[in-house]
Amino acid sequence: MKKNFNFTKYKSLGFFSVGLIVVGFIYTFAVNGGFNLGIDFNPGINQQIKIESSEIVERGVVLDSLENIKGVQVQVVGSKDENRFVIKVQDSGEDNFQSTMTANIKTSLDSSFGAGSITVLSTEFIGGSFSADLTNDVIFLTFFALLLILAYVWIRFHLNYAFSAIAAIFHDVLFLLAFIGVTGLEVNTGTIAAVLTIIGYSLNDTIVIFDRVRENVKSLKGAFEEKVNISLNESLSRTIITSLTTLIAVSFIFVFADGQIKDFALSLIVGILVGTYSSIFVASSVVVVWSNVSSKKQSSNIKSI
Repeated sequence: MKKNFNFTKYKSLGFFSVGLIVVGFIYTFAVNGGFNLGIDFNPGINQQIKIESSEIVERGVVLDSLENIKGVQVQVVGSKDENRFVIKVQDSGEDNFQSTMTANIKTSLDSSFGAGSITVLSTEFIGGSFSADLTNDVIFLTFFALLLILAYVWIRFHLNYAFSAIAAIFHDVLFLLAFIGVTGLEVNTGTIAAVLTIIGYSLNDTIVIFDRVRENVKSLKGAFEEKVNISLNESLSRTIITSLTTLIAVSFIFVFADGQIKDFALSLIVGILVGTYSSIFVASSVVVVWSNVSSKKQSSNIKSI
């Protein structure tokens, strides 16, 4: 007889991952100084540098060396021992802003760390109007997509399934953003593409499981939680095979690619792993808790009558 793993017994795992998300966001803003916004979302100069030093250079030291530049932001890129930083200065709208500010940054860094110790890895500039339009479009389209997903799952299943699917999607997106913030990966248009891809991937996994739950609710006897657990076990092999196949393909991209494509592949790897986890533990846990609460309310209403 095939033995079923009791997935629904470990509903608290969802709270554990939420705790990791909170810690990740705290680290992002308290230690890294916020997200490493790419030039697409941060109008002005975005310059990535490497400081040649035998010792680890702290972010605060770099920030102090640029104190004469108004509104400057410094963020760590990669591990601390790499001494790589992103320096951002918002566009002031002044004439020759790009050339003037680039020269000011170089002069300030050279005076603090010595001439020849600074390697400029990249310098980008974008105007404020384009950045604002792009940011607004991304926010609008993302929320519009989530509303369509909510409506689709609600129509195909029920409100409790739709709410659970959206909860799992939010979990995946926030976890991926926390990972990006902790590691200092650049947030650019590739990041948005990765987030939207993971939303679709996670939703597909969740719908497959919910479809099996709906079939078992009609055909099997017993408690709803037990039917959900049976459904998870029945769809487990499909979930694992699909995830592994996708991970293998994306891992090759991560190994052989470079730059933004490599970061995009890394985001997909993390998103696929988290999406698979949330489909099994988060979405199913939310729908079970919803069912238990609804059953208790119905029981209390009957008793009051």
